[in-house]
Amino acid sequence: MNFSKRLSNSILASSAFVVLLWCIKSAEILFSLDLHMFAIYPHKLSSALGIVTAPLIHGSLEHIYSNSLPLLVLLTALLYGYPRSRLRVLLSVWLLSGLGVWIFARDAYHLGVSGITHGIFFYLLVVGILRRDKSSVAIMMIAFFMYGGMTMSIFPREPGISFEYHLFGGISGALVALIWYRLDPKQQDKPYSWEQDAREVDDPIIGDEWRDTGSNKGSNTALNEQTNSNVKAPPVRHSSQVNDLLADDLRNQNSNDKQYPS
Repeated sequence: MNFSKRLSNSILASSAFVVLLWCIKSAEILFSLDLHMFAIYPHKLSSALGIVTAPLIHGSLEHIYSNSLPLLVLLTALLYGYPRSRLRVLLSVWLLSGLGVWIFARDAYHLGVSGITHGIFFYLLVVGILRRDKSSVAIMMIAFFMYGGMTMSIFPREPGISFEYHLFGGISGALVALIWYRLDPKQQDKPYSWEQDAREVDDPIIGDEWRDTGSNKGSNTALNEQTNSNVKAPPVRHSSQVNDLLADDLRNQNSNDKQYPS
């Protein structure tokens, strides 16, 4: 699947989920429905269903509005960047964040998709640090640049905001990143066109000699050793032999001088 097709499918899937949340909120307003029964109320057995349903409902229009864009961006990044692990990451963050709220949170109704958005954000952050390939680092940088404030919203700020959902969403996202960061294959770096051209052009002076590999070096070394073995070393002469030769040369020179006087 090419880049544009894969990205468009990720955007469409994320947009469909956001539209579903708005449809639920619209039905709640139009028909005056009370959906708090589908939220999480900690330590209450009848509220355990909220582990699954709580991310689908929101307390107000402002609440769902503030969650829509982060969900759209971060979910698109997850679906696009990690095709093998995306579904298990989304499902794990969904369930683990709700379970943590149901066990450890304050006695109040906890609802909204912000726990999932925090889980996806921390997954993208941690998995980018662990993988360190170009795609993961780029996605991590985009997510951190746009929603880096999520690293602080896991702490208590306002009484009406469920920081517990943010906290356990972040913990679950980081946890699944540690488990599945190797699941998606890393993209291979593609060389630029100028790099490929540079590899094909030979030097105008030395030709293709710069292409010598280790095997060529080994063959050249063997050839040099063979050449050196074929070259005969000059004979070694003792000092007495040298003196005899010099004496012969001197006698020959004297005889030549007598034959051809100057």
